[in-house]
Amino acid sequence: MSAITDHAPLNTAPFRAPTARLALKPAGGPRALLDGAWWPSSRDLTQELPALADMLDPLWGRITRIAVNPRHWPTVPRRVPVNGHVVRVGWFSELDPHKIVLLSYTTGRWDLLVIPPQTSAPAGARLMVAASEVAALTVTADSLMAAEQTSLSASDSSWRRTTTP
Repeated sequence: MSAITDHAPLNTAPFRAPTARLALKPAGGPRALLDGAWWPSSRDLTQELPALADMLDPLWGRITRIAVNPRHWPTVPRRVPVNGHVVRVGWFSELDPHKIVLLSYTTGRWDLLVIPPQTSAPAGARLMVAASEVAALTVTADSLMAAEQTSLSASDSSWRRTTTP
């Protein structure tokens, strides 16, 4: 026996869980030097950039270009697929090496702190919060990374002092 319905069959697309670790400042706040933080899982931009842009494209408008500093990336692709269109990727050695810039013709520019993939979970969480705080208007990516390195060095030396007989 077969069933007949009045409804057309649904077009189904496989569900993809968000894969980018991302923290963004709330929309509508004052313009800051950083709009949030991105914590990629690897140094493979060919894999990491599409996941990032797929998440941001619907939120911020169609991403048209991405700029990175090549210092920490072994390979920088020229283009990546994003939500059915292609996004050009450029590298600029003048750009802060701890930052990524995403551009859209319709809505502007966004600057994200790039947290190194090998960063520990506590340090990564601190950096994501610091980069996405509304009050942090003049904080740069480089200064956040330097502050985190300083706090890690200080906690490491205090740990050695407390564990030495």
